[in-house]
Amino acid sequence: MARKYFGTDGIRGRVGEGPINPEFVLKLGWAAGRVLGGDSGKVLIGKDTRISGYMFEAALEAGLVAAGVNIRMLGPMPTPAIAYLTRTLHASVGIVISASHNPHEDNGIKFFGADGGKLPDRIEELIEQELDKPMTTVHSRLLGKAERLDDARGRYIEFCKSTIPSKWDFNGLKIVVDCAHGATYHIAPAVLEEIGAEVITIGAEPNGLNINDGFGATDPRALASSVRVNGGDLGIGLDGDGDRVIMVDEKGEIVDGDEILFIIARSRMNNGGLAGKVVGTQMSNLGLEVALAELGVGFERVAVGDRYILERLSERNWNLGGEPSGHIICRDRTTTGDGIVSALQVLAEINKTGTSLGELRRGMSKFPQELINVPLGTARATDVMVCESVTEAVHAVECDMGCDGRVLLRPSGTEPLIRVMVEGREAELVVAKANAIADAVRAQVAA
Repeated sequence: MARKYFGTDGIRGRVGEGPINPEFVLKLGWAAGRVLGGDSGKVLIGKDTRISGYMFEAALEAGLVAAGVNIRMLGPMPTPAIAYLTRTLHASVGIVISASHNPHEDNGIKFFGADGGKLPDRIEELIEQELDKPMTTVHSRLLGKAERLDDARGRYIEFCKSTIPSKWDFNGLKIVVDCAHGATYHIAPAVLEEIGAEVITIGAEPNGLNINDGFGATDPRALASSVRVNGGDLGIGLDGDGDRVIMVDEKGEIVDGDEILFIIARSRMNNGGLAGKVVGTQMSNLGLEVALAELGVGFERVAVGDRYILERLSERNWNLGGEPSGHIICRDRTTTGDGIVSALQVLAEINKTGTSLGELRRGMSKFPQELINVPLGTARATDVMVCESVTEAVHAVECDMGCDGRVLLRPSGTEPLIRVMVEGREAELVVAKANAIADAVRAQVAA
């Protein structure tokens, strides 16, 4: 069954347009309550800091209550915190109001099951079936109730700290943390302070409109500058909902998700804690694959999206995967991508080895990679990607680069874009070839 509303990461879009409006979210809450409410009727709702979260929180609450479901409201909390709390509080479902790394104009709704994992496709299909039915309200004596969970923040802080050995002291380590004016603003600094680090915080003054705007994992320039200016040992950049992390070394140089994944994989291997292969995506740098092979670690690629990484890890009972964007899944620690937990694993390796982040990253050399995002406008991604001029451009580049490079052309799962990626050994050639394909895509979009 083709899904009408759910994408690769819940339902997402521009606020007020399409499904991301109060009327739809009201009914979505009702439909989800009918499918997922369960006998316990306990549903958690959390959100990031974007201004529209208030509106959608109220709409979800009304829909769930109308379906007879009891709710616990968490307020601003990172996405992985909601996954964790859903599992540990034995809730039937956790709902997150967030558009992750997108600007405040966007928002979305995503769900976690009782196990703290993403919902399977069949459950999303059942919710969509309910959405096609007329909305009803249970008898007034059966209406759900809503209450605030006051200690959600403290519970999650303690969980994050529990993912590294408590005996280690991080006193003397100066860390700059950038919270992207998002959901980690009141959590990430506290976690780092409580493990003993000296913490400089930026991007922690959310006003509902500045989430991901010039700060955080999607734009680490402010983080890199702050590390250099303040003489930091490293920087940690989180995105708006806290499921991604990009780091900065002591020189202010960016350490992306592939490099973070390599550092954690090598640490797990050296400590005997790496089960099976590491999972990446079509966007993972060839340098990661080569570096892991040199360690004797297998590597598999899946489609872009953390849900596909998690599916492969679960199928094989492996425990580590991630994306270049900084979405790292440490399945031996938690059930979903978690920026704070992933950063802590790197800090633990720094503590154990006595080396800097800059030194740890040197075990991997990235291949030059050029990524160009081409806006679609009113064009359809599927039509553009199969047109003759675009396929010919892709084929020509693949022939020119041979075994020394890769080409990836794909629609974004969260934005109206086509992503053009070319990777190879020679930087100038990679840029030229990526632009050649992007020009062909732009011409077709404009046609």
